[in-house]
Amino acid sequence: MGIRREDIKLAIAPIAWTNDDMPELGGDIPFEQCIDEMAKAGFEGSEVGNKFPRDPMVLKKALEPRGLQIASAWFSSYFTTKDPEETIAAFIKHRDFLHAMGAKVIVVSESGKSVQGLMDTPLHSQKPIFSDEDWGKLVKGLHELGKLAAEKDMKIVFHHHMGTGVQTYEEVRRLMESTDPDLVYLLLDTGHLVFAGGDPLQMIKDYGSRIKHVHFKDLREDVMKRSFQEDWSFLYSVKQGVFTVPGDGMIDFKPIAKALDDINYKGWIVVEAEQDPKIAPPLEYAKKARAYLKEILGF
Repeated sequence: MGIRREDIKLAIAPIAWTNDDMPELGGDIPFEQCIDEMAKAGFEGSEVGNKFPRDPMVLKKALEPRGLQIASAWFSSYFTTKDPEETIAAFIKHRDFLHAMGAKVIVVSESGKSVQGLMDTPLHSQKPIFSDEDWGKLVKGLHELGKLAAEKDMKIVFHHHMGTGVQTYEEVRRLMESTDPDLVYLLLDTGHLVFAGGDPLQMIKDYGSRIKHVHFKDLREDVMKRSFQEDWSFLYSVKQGVFTVPGDGMIDFKPIAKALDDINYKGWIVVEAEQDPKIAPPLEYAKKARAYLKEILGF
């Protein structure tokens, strides 16, 4: 592998310890345990979970002794369903917090019309489809967020996500082709893309210059098939273990790492796998993921 150590930072998402959408998964696990175990497993960064303090001074004080940085944090936009000013005001607050934490990218996902947080709404038959009017609102709104991010020398990276209006590869393509490449960048999430029937290698080939953040997430193929067959909700699919850490599921990350190297990707690779911590002990799975990353990246 030719990926250079100095170009890549490795993070892990706190969702493996505590699930923000389903407090019953890891609700009892304290913030300190989460960051202790991230560091112990050999990661140098994290994204931001609900238990993380939102005061930059307090958060830095907790992370620095453990050698951890903040890679980014999720932001929900609602351009398709709410007054854009509402999203913009919330975004500015979010941007300023991440900027204070030294992050360079802001993860944005359009949550208007989304079914991802609804336990009883089928993921596959009820997937939202955006109208041309929705697309227009989304593109206009993302351009605004992109400009606001640039004010702080930051970038927005759009997170295609199961259960949203930008889930499939065709939808990602429409978004990329409708937006200004200098304002709207892309987050490659391997798990969400493969779940949606897309190909990470194709995305890297087509939009490599716009990929500025990467989530390495794996899938358990048998659970994924059942999710389609039985039309489970997104949250129920997660509870049943559809996601796992890289190296533990169906995705071969070696060619993905090679393709990222070919486009000279620089930035964070974030391990993300929301699971039930009682079934998949977070530290054990974090170590498993870190060992697999070492195998495919060389560090």
